[in-house]
Amino acid sequence: MDQFIARQPIFTAYLKVHAYELLYRGKGNYSLGNVTGDRATTSLLSSTFLTKDIKDISSFKPCYINFTQELLEKRLPLSFPSTTVVVEILESVQPTEKVISCCKLLKEAGYTLALDDFVYDRRLIPLLELVDVVKIDFRLTPLDAIHRTLHHLARYKVKLLAEKVETQHEFESANKLGFTLFQGFFFSKPEQIKIKELTANKITHMNLLAEVARKNTTIDRLHQIIGNDVSVTYKLLKFLNSSYFYRLQEIKNLKHAIAYLGQKELRNFLMLVIISEMATEKPGELIRLGLVRAKFCELLAPEEDESIDSSELFLVGLFSLLDVMLDQPIDKLFNSLPLNKTVKDAIILGLGPYADYLELAKSYEQQRESRFLPILERLQVSNEMVNQSYMTALRYANGLIL
Repeated sequence: MDQFIARQPIFTAYLKVHAYELLYRGKGNYSLGNVTGDRATTSLLSSTFLTKDIKDISSFKPCYINFTQELLEKRLPLSFPSTTVVVEILESVQPTEKVISCCKLLKEAGYTLALDDFVYDRRLIPLLELVDVVKIDFRLTPLDAIHRTLHHLARYKVKLLAEKVETQHEFESANKLGFTLFQGFFFSKPEQIKIKELTANKITHMNLLAEVARKNTTIDRLHQIIGNDVSVTYKLLKFLNSSYFYRLQEIKNLKHAIAYLGQKELRNFLMLVIISEMATEKPGELIRLGLVRAKFCELLAPEEDESIDSSELFLVGLFSLLDVMLDQPIDKLFNSLPLNKTVKDAIILGLGPYADYLELAKSYEQQRESRFLPILERLQVSNEMVNQSYMTALRYANGLIL
């Protein structure tokens, strides 16, 4: 039976992706209630290293993976590459002799060690002398407790990682306190949107985006847009020659590329390039997340339901973060784009036939099982299809690192 996993990015202070934490999502009906920590980790490791290509999931970044007491004492992390796996020691792990011995071996073998959900306890000192990263829940831990914890940690050579950072204010506060790594959804959940005018360059891009988004645009018009920009041509060829496409022959010219992709995929590609150009000052993971959402929503479109347009679902996912990317109110941006009312309603109001697809993408990426399980039932989407679509969307996004 298929295993289901997801990932959550870990950022540097410069909003670059440092690593991903891989999270076990269960199997079958996604029920995690009866799954032990040991089973969750071993299933995740089996799926990512033995079944799937880890590069499809990790984008060549380190992967934080939770390890329980028993798995550490059995020295399981040593079976996996130190260049890929960051050993995350769960808060429930007791610093037994076996655990300390395993951690010393891991350290000597070049592994990175992290303490999860850290709360200071003198018994953890032997681990603090070995680990590289300490993770603190920034949302649930009172500020005075964080100060006390940081005081205790000052004597150890550890990096501080703030978990559950969900607003820009929390990110800035954690940064000032000395945290250098951050995990959460703050970059996609701004507390308020700054009302600022788009630059002339961005207005040009916005007009180009409007042209590409038109349903009645033509291949000739798209060819003209691409042909006038050497950078876009290069990115298109790079994308088509990425590992996402399994072809025997390399695509070497623009005419071949356009013929290979077709109008629908070409429009999608151009929209992504234009948006990424407009959001150059934003973290790259924000663009990646929008693309994963876009492809994920598109792949879930039912073939037999003509009222659901897969190309419009792609727009729903891709444009769901447009306000964050451009620091503009979403309704103002949408006034400039020729989008279907159904697409706008799904993003702005959370209403209409496309709203469930966007909410499914959001709740899946944020690990909110109680929210996405009812949506699966409403959409009559199988567990296998969700897992396959998510993995395909990740590979697609990896191929489009622009």
